[in-house]
Amino acid sequence: MRHPVSKDLFAYWNELRGARAAPERGDIDPAAIRHVLADSFILETDSAGVFPIRLCGTRINALRQSEQKGESFLELWRLEDRLNVAATIFTVIDGVAPVVAGVRVPRPLASPALPQRDMNFELLLLPLRHFGKTHSRVLGALSSRDQCNWPAGQAAPPLNFVSMRVIRTEEAQQAMATRPGASRIAAAGVRTPRFVVYQGGKSGIESNLF
Repeated sequence: MRHPVSKDLFAYWNELRGARAAPERGDIDPAAIRHVLADSFILETDSAGVFPIRLCGTRINALRQSEQKGESFLELWRLEDRLNVAATIFTVIDGVAPVVAGVRVPRPLASPALPQRDMNFELLLLPLRHFGKTHSRVLGALSSRDQCNWPAGQAAPPLNFVSMRVIRTEEAQQAMATRPGASRIAAAGVRTPRFVVYQGGKSGIESNLF
């Protein structure tokens, strides 16, 4: 993780879950993460594998120039990337594993009002329980790693899925250290995850260090 939004949302999620594999959806307090809400979202993990968006931040809506609540999360991506995106979500919910991914938004040709190069984003996906059920919800964030924002009035093209990896123990500890009160939480013995890098294998997902 490099982006402050990813680090802060992950640290908050990690605090909430305590000794559990994942926190409850109802544990999320929007006021506690209000500074990252614009980049955040919650997905439903449905049996059809559509992954409808249940809550969506304003910056993500602005990226597509439309309200994304109720839409399929897979519709944000290129057709050739959707299988890998779905496989990544299943990695999150089946393994109860936090994942970070690299995303690229290509600049359309002949669009002088848009950025002069592709924009890079960081995607964070975190498992949630919902009324005690696993395989139910995913908390996430999609935040730009570049200084500029996508221009208003111009919908971004489908997203490119570049790379993914499961968050490692030492990275989780670093993220925890960025949150106020982290030393107190660590002293209380809150565990950190013990995950390894996930190799994409046949799915073709690249496992990179950002």
